[in-house]
Amino acid sequence: MNVSLRAPARLSCIALALVLAGCATAPSSPVTINIVAINDFHGNLEPSRYVPVNAEGGKEKAIRAGGIEAVAAALQAWRKEDKDLIFVSAGDLVGASPAMSSLWADEPTIEAMNMLDLRVSAVGNHEFDAGRKELLRQQHGGCDSPRPAKACQMAKDYRGAKFTYLAGNVIDSATGKPFIPAYRIETVKGIKVGLVGVVLQDTRSVVMASGIAGLSFEDEAQAINRAIPQMRKDGADVIVALVHQGGTTRDHPLQAGCSNLEGPIVDVVKKLDPAVRLVISGHTHQGYLCTVDGRTVTQGASYGHLATRVAMTVQKGAGVPAGIKVENVLMQAGDYPADEKMVAFVSKVKESSRAALMRPVARLAAAPVLRKQNEAGEAPLGNLIADAVLAATRNVGARIGFMNEGGIRKDLEAGENNVAAFGQAQAVLPFGNTLVVMDLTGAQIRRILENQWKEGSSGGSMLQVSKGFSYRWNETKPVGSRVLGMALDGQPIEDAKTYRVVANNFLAEGGDNFPDFAKGTNRLETGLLDLDAFTDYLRASEGQGASLAPEAARIIKVQ
Repeated sequence: MNVSLRAPARLSCIALALVLAGCATAPSSPVTINIVAINDFHGNLEPSRYVPVNAEGGKEKAIRAGGIEAVAAALQAWRKEDKDLIFVSAGDLVGASPAMSSLWADEPTIEAMNMLDLRVSAVGNHEFDAGRKELLRQQHGGCDSPRPAKACQMAKDYRGAKFTYLAGNVIDSATGKPFIPAYRIETVKGIKVGLVGVVLQDTRSVVMASGIAGLSFEDEAQAINRAIPQMRKDGADVIVALVHQGGTTRDHPLQAGCSNLEGPIVDVVKKLDPAVRLVISGHTHQGYLCTVDGRTVTQGASYGHLATRVAMTVQKGAGVPAGIKVENVLMQAGDYPADEKMVAFVSKVKESSRAALMRPVARLAAAPVLRKQNEAGEAPLGNLIADAVLAATRNVGARIGFMNEGGIRKDLEAGENNVAAFGQAQAVLPFGNTLVVMDLTGAQIRRILENQWKEGSSGGSMLQVSKGFSYRWNETKPVGSRVLGMALDGQPIEDAKTYRVVANNFLAEGGDNFPDFAKGTNRLETGLLDLDAFTDYLRASEGQGASLAPEAARIIKVQ
């Protein structure tokens, strides 16, 4: 049979034959994938205090920055440049949140992130603050919550996060698999971007043990590497790791290319598969744009103060980015045109919260009361809180009060005439912890204090202590023998003697690597909130200022 082919058809057939014969077609052009990341937002819907760093590394005057409206405005502007921009988080979106979010079980923050089309967030340790059940409720919606007085109180039909929480290294002992997804793949401009998330392996030491029963926390890098083959099988062209673990550096937070990053994130990055060229980190509330083993490692401070912009050049089929450019951008009101929908949303939440937030608590002798510690490890605000929990439990025999520094989230600020409102007090102690009274021997108290320091460290995670109790320590001594002496009301603490102490239930379960608290005997679960003890104490000592200027140092560093 004779068939006449017109030239165009004949050329098409020739081209098809060449392809079928294995002749390569021209490669697709590289594309730019734009990513914006935040970390450690902690429900800070409103702007908060931020201290910028100048070019010489010195601190400048504190400003107000961050908050959801500033982030929303920036995203709105940047999406006009690239509608396909991906918005992601490296964890701790919620937890330890100011009252405007925590009053409502952090549902306003989840909804705000939905409005901003957040795609994924690595789980942070604070997502476990109210336990695994509440984390799953925040993801999937519903009102069955361990916080019934807060959940579904702003909206009766809470529907959960539209974004996906990721936790590749959090394993459910019942199944042997991650209890929520390890990764998600986003298709952008024809490129499949694999986003894999993990939380710090040491999460168990910084959350309530009862809230994570049945879960184990594995090595971060191993979990990421384990997920990569399946991500490739699902078509991922490029891999981005979201790691809720971080580090510190002396480099400027806005300067790309730092080479002085230190801390746990460095070890994680060095163990990663070569396919991972971009690591977006969190947890340490630092700003940095660093390079570790040829990989880009970023963090955007906290509370929305900085947003990290990433531009990845990706060639289809290459497997890794051809280039990565990063910058940290300060989030301040007015730098970009407002996102009116977000402005209206925040206004609605603020109005719903106003009565509780603005309720006066007490007039302070001076404000703000700072959580910053002196060289010995003692802070004015730490003193105040330790005194407050002791005062609240003296009637059940407590003689020493302890407070963990990580539980003090912000300085205590005040308004006109130095009057602190409930919202300002709640921002200091946002966890809703309760107080536990127990018996500890002097030897156990000594071991607790020794656990403040780790091998190779001169500083430590310093406990704040109540008035009447004091101790001396020497940083030149080996870890485990730095405490030289302890005293209570002027009398030496005896190793064999028993003392009644009070701490929040997080510490009482051995949190923050203080296991001896969990060994306390004759335990009394008071049910009293640390925040209530704090506000009651502020009222009782209104204007006195006694705890703001202690009569004597409680923590004494000697040489």
